[in-house]
Amino acid sequence: MKRKLTLCVVFFVILFAWTGLVFAQTATAAAIKTVKLANGQEVFDISGEWDVIIECYGEWAQFGTYPNVAKISIKEEDGSFHAIRLKANPPPSNRPAGTFIMIGDLDKNGIKKLELVAGDGPRIPSTWQISENGNKINIDGPQRARLTMTRK
Repeated sequence: MKRKLTLCVVFFVILFAWTGLVFAQTATAAAIKTVKLANGQEVFDISGEWDVIIECYGEWAQFGTYPNVAKISIKEEDGSFHAIRLKANPPPSNRPAGTFIMIGDLDKNGIKKLELVAGDGPRIPSTWQISENGNKINIDGPQRARLTMTRK
């Protein structure tokens, strides 16, 4: 009798753990949003407004650390994107609202290519990391700036 009870308890614990694992994987997959392009391809959806913390270092250290807001738009023809500043940068940078902060290309799994746009237009190839739920992006423009973007 004790043995049957122990087997039943073990069975229910395993069933409970397996069910929780299945639902956790489904919830994670559902949290990542995609958008369908004109050509039928689906790409990772990062469009919308993002709070941005910009931490300048290395060659750009004189610009310091400051917040901004970026609006990301995706071109439905090819999956490329651009982000514009919604607030002007503080001095000494003085980049006005409405100017590009970054551009890049998307695919179904996230960002394929990302470049930060410097004051007069030079593009800095950058690395990035997207959080599991797609609501936070960390960007590093080597020896220039680190951006932490959080979806509004």
